[in-house]
Amino acid sequence: MPQPSGPGLTSRELKFTFNPKEGIDNPLMVITEESTPRPRLCVLKKEEGQSYGFHLRLEWIQQGHIIRKVVSGGVAERCGLEDGDRLLEVNNVYVADAPHQEVAKRIRQSGHHLCLLVLDGDEYERALARGQNLRDLTRAHKSEDLEPPRLCHIIRDPVSGLGISFTPVGAEKGCFSVNLVAGGAAEKSGVRKADRLVWMNGATVSDLSHAALSRMMKKCGNHITILVIDSESEKKYAKLNMPILPCMAVPHNLPYSSRKLHMDSAPEGYGFLLRFEKAASGRTAHMLRNVDAGSPAEKAGMRDGEVLLEVNEEPVESLLHDEIVKAVRESGQHISLTTITPQGQEFYTQLGLSPDLFCEDEVIELGGGEAVYGAEPYPQNAKCDPSKPGRVCSFQKGPLGFGFNLGCVPQRPGTFISQVAPGGPGEKAGLNVGDVVVEVNWKNVEDQYLEDVMVLVKEGGQELSLRVMDEVSYKMADTPSVTNCGEVDTEDSRL
Repeated sequence: MPQPSGPGLTSRELKFTFNPKEGIDNPLMVITEESTPRPRLCVLKKEEGQSYGFHLRLEWIQQGHIIRKVVSGGVAERCGLEDGDRLLEVNNVYVADAPHQEVAKRIRQSGHHLCLLVLDGDEYERALARGQNLRDLTRAHKSEDLEPPRLCHIIRDPVSGLGISFTPVGAEKGCFSVNLVAGGAAEKSGVRKADRLVWMNGATVSDLSHAALSRMMKKCGNHITILVIDSESEKKYAKLNMPILPCMAVPHNLPYSSRKLHMDSAPEGYGFLLRFEKAASGRTAHMLRNVDAGSPAEKAGMRDGEVLLEVNEEPVESLLHDEIVKAVRESGQHISLTTITPQGQEFYTQLGLSPDLFCEDEVIELGGGEAVYGAEPYPQNAKCDPSKPGRVCSFQKGPLGFGFNLGCVPQRPGTFISQVAPGGPGEKAGLNVGDVVVEVNWKNVEDQYLEDVMVLVKEGGQELSLRVMDEVSYKMADTPSVTNCGEVDTEDSRL
């Protein structure tokens, strides 16, 4: 039977409903729109030294976090990821309206196992055109909310030991139920009666016999780290073919966590020494040393001997020493560093987890209880200059953030609004997709790159003021811009 043709009609968009009263040869058939778009779950697993085989991008014309450059025959392609797919969730966390840098970090922290919920690019655009709520779409895919697993660190009690044992469930290999000593070490560490064991000391237990698991327990010493989940939630994950991963977990009693330090530069610098040296474990690392008394570094909570993990949320482990020094010095007045103790780094490395998976944000309390993050207080007395072109959108952060995404043209300065969450603070303040960002909290950002603009947004805390212009007006306007020029001496590591 010939298919209908015409502008905008494709086999993906239409389906036919047969009317038995009129017969199969009747040329007039009932045409109905395709059902609700269906997200796809892609579970990726890579080996040590292997990449997932795709890029994640924001683009000027397209909306959302876009999957690009899917390597032919690579991990991503084999797991069903396609060029142009839009990302909805990373490891069971909704990210469609999250900042691009945050989404990329979640993927990086996932380690060797990654769970992505994506939507076909054409379906994504049609959903937005219909005003469909993408968050509701992801909820409908799962039918109900999923309880996160728990990552529990148990320290042996001198009397009652670890306070935990495991019983095989049925005849199925690798399925174990938790038995607890009431009030014992395991129960105090967040483990619950009848939990299912998923992972122990970095190894999944799905292929283990009970005898093999018992041998692992005997070798664990005075402490053990396990991933557990309640039995009902385990069934829900299995029904969705979704893996249960440590990066999805809520931490309980973990002995170490990374810290995020925020500081402002003083005239003499930040007041610490960056040194590339070998740690006690034998691994080389970028270490923070010689923290000056009363310096911005000390006030931010920096401790001598910590390992530097990130500068402004960008990982530095693979960078050369001089490259990190340059990144610090080019950060301007404000900087954010993610650090961890050498023991903490070794702990997570042995478990096969990212050292910055669970991070604490160091908040500095000012007089009167005002909380800031090492940055200038928000300029409450700042006034809108009506002589400047564009419009000012001022708003406060909601429970799910500011409600917009930033995008840029790769390798070029300049930032635009790539996505606005329906009903969010950004939309209510008047932001539109495609708006060019001219100022962030009264600071001109036209010649700044996306990463720098995002830092300014975060430094504003719970309040944000953006001066924006629509693309056409911006191209026509003769708007002044600020360029920061200056040579950086990358040989000196005193910062």
